[in-house]
Amino acid sequence: MANTEPHLCFRSFVEALKADNDLVEIDTPVDPNLEAAAITRLVCETDDKAPLFNNLIGAENGLFRILGAPGSLRKSPKDRYGRLARHLALPPTASMRDILDKMLSASTMAPIPPNIVSTGPCKENFLQESQIDLTKLPAPQIHQADGGKYIQTYGMHIVQSPDGSWTNWSIARAMVSDDKHLTGLVIEPQHIWQIHQMWKKEGRDVPWALAFGVPPAAIMASSMPIPDGVTEAGYVGAMTGSALDLVKCDTNSLYVPATSEIVFEGTLSITDKGPEGPFGEMHGYVFPGDTHLWPKYKVNRITYRNNPIMPMSSCGRLTDETHTMIGSLAAAEIRKVCQQAGLPVTDAFAPFESQVTWVALRIDTAKLREMKTTPKEFSKKVGDLVFNCKPGYTIHRLVLCGDDIDVYNGKDVMWAFSTRCRPNLDEIFYEDVRGFPLIPYMSHGNGSPVQGGKVVSDALLPCEYTTGRDWVAADFENSYPEELKQKVLANWTKMGFREE
Repeated sequence: MANTEPHLCFRSFVEALKADNDLVEIDTPVDPNLEAAAITRLVCETDDKAPLFNNLIGAENGLFRILGAPGSLRKSPKDRYGRLARHLALPPTASMRDILDKMLSASTMAPIPPNIVSTGPCKENFLQESQIDLTKLPAPQIHQADGGKYIQTYGMHIVQSPDGSWTNWSIARAMVSDDKHLTGLVIEPQHIWQIHQMWKKEGRDVPWALAFGVPPAAIMASSMPIPDGVTEAGYVGAMTGSALDLVKCDTNSLYVPATSEIVFEGTLSITDKGPEGPFGEMHGYVFPGDTHLWPKYKVNRITYRNNPIMPMSSCGRLTDETHTMIGSLAAAEIRKVCQQAGLPVTDAFAPFESQVTWVALRIDTAKLREMKTTPKEFSKKVGDLVFNCKPGYTIHRLVLCGDDIDVYNGKDVMWAFSTRCRPNLDEIFYEDVRGFPLIPYMSHGNGSPVQGGKVVSDALLPCEYTTGRDWVAADFENSYPEELKQKVLANWTKMGFREE
């Protein structure tokens, strides 16, 4: 399998979107100061085609074009997740279950180590340190209340443990601080924070690279809370069945995907910090003045492809990459953790309607009944497991659902939660576990910003633990004879209704 296939090469991925009629190329001048992000934000809120801005005001030396909404949704129900599917060499009609199964597939396979090559497209051009001025790049201002220009919203940080045994790829936001520095979140317990702590003990700055426009399969893995110590390059190799082509950085010993569009090389400081934020994050809020000190990244060299493309996530309210990827992939890992623990969980998904702060778990109720457990015992077993593992870090509500609920359908989950979970009596609250401070009710609400605020909501009715369902749903699927349903469906468009 060549490394120019869409899931292994970002440039080919853009071409695949074009072939899918899922790309709008904008050749008229567009201002990176808010305009590109405004167009992208409306795309995300309307599930429209991905915008490719070919003519950014202020671009020099070919740096750079912008692709917005690289992992957002499509309008058509038939290929709603088509953009994500293209990240993984799946057909555009793949379901979310198909996508998450593909992402989990490598967890039981032997890693396929990357293929080291001498050069690649990312080396076609370069700027040495004296030529670099980050303030002159067309870095996008995403929201007008943001604290700066967030050039890093969909790139891949690359760091390595001091002993070289663990190389981590991850996505974490970063804004332009000055001509040579970025400042961004390095937040506990994320892997980039763990490796930062290792170098801090050594008393040395962290060798670092930031690669933009990496293989789409790699950016998916970077979004996934895979276990500590697992190197994403080998994971992606196993998942795709193909060794990724990596090339060595010019100024340090790290390796980056050879087909990357743009690469920043440098160091992540263990001492130097700068103000960062505010930023309109995945939960849909900007809090003006919400600025904190975070470590600085020093950029010593930039290499890039001819006519490179910078991917950008204009994150906020539904639905963008922070929801389709971060929430979905956390849910996939939670499903795996539950199944490994012997819990009867068949599916898990973070409903978009919850701004991916919830995960709904579909329970095999026949196996649940075999456990001879009680609602409180089972809820506690699930909560104790999930809220004390890394994949559960960003999730604050678990909703336990029965077999009849499609957890990938937000309407189904809300129906179960709203009608089967009695507030308080059917819930177990957790205040002694790590909380996710980016959620507004944590950082700007009551209580600790980093502790607690989590709950298991049991939307299984008591009979599902004992004898099985004792109701019939009042809906089209369950309230009419099969023959009548088929007659209605067969005549649906003839009667003047829209085809679904």
